[in-house]
Amino acid sequence: MEYLNWILTALLAFFLLQRILPSKGVRHITTAELKNVLKDKNIQFVDVRTPGEFAGKHIKEFRNMPLNQLSQKATGLSTDKEVVVICQSGMRSNKAAKQLKKLGFKNITNVKGGMSAWS
Repeated sequence: MEYLNWILTALLAFFLLQRILPSKGVRHITTAELKNVLKDKNIQFVDVRTPGEFAGKHIKEFRNMPLNQLSQKATGLSTDKEVVVICQSGMRSNKAAKQLKKLGFKNITNVKGGMSAWS
């Protein structure tokens, strides 16, 4: 019984870490670094917050593709070009990066701290 509890605890810890740890193959940049790439026309900028959050405050280069609709809306993005994702804090955009990776995108960048860190 003790062994089973240990296994369940280890599995729970593994799944929790999978959700919060950065994705392999995803680059992470600060909002200061983001300012240096906003004018790059070869980059696709995606904000995965809700439409309400996006309407409240957003960066004009970003397109709103809420996380819960990303799989459907990602068909409008090029898998060959870099995708920079942002959310409010960096958690949803990290999930979005993992989703995009599964959809075949190879060059994905997550903005650390999200809109909370944007000034």
